[in-house]
Amino acid sequence: MWWVYALLSAFFAALTAIFAKIGIKNIDSDLATAIRTVVILFLAWGIALFKGATSSLLDLNKQNWLFLLLSGAATGLSWIFYFKALQIGKVSQVAPIDKASLVITILLAVLFLGESLTPKIIIGASLIIIGTFVLIA
Repeated sequence: MWWVYALLSAFFAALTAIFAKIGIKNIDSDLATAIRTVVILFLAWGIALFKGATSSLLDLNKQNWLFLLLSGAATGLSWIFYFKALQIGKVSQVAPIDKASLVITILLAVLFLGESLTPKIIIGASLIIIGTFVLIA
């Protein structure tokens, strides 16, 4: 079932790029990111409250808090730079570079999470890098 969520994520990420490119026309990209973040804030908390997921909020430990806060900061910085890139670049060039983060994620997962770097992963990551260069050239 994970792959259904992953496909939905990819679909909505694609819509994000298109909607953002149209939405940031003639406004500051940081303001656009702030507006988008408020929408996400209400959406995420609304879903968590609806599902009753907030009941375990007090169960979070210091490590949970630290890494969720770091993840939030990384996400925020990613969005700020992504919106700025979208504002001045073409979606068809910005999006592939942004999605090349997959290769960086694989490397970081190997370094920090001890995940295996198999020949299949090396070939796939190499194809992503090649594909990114083909799309932006």
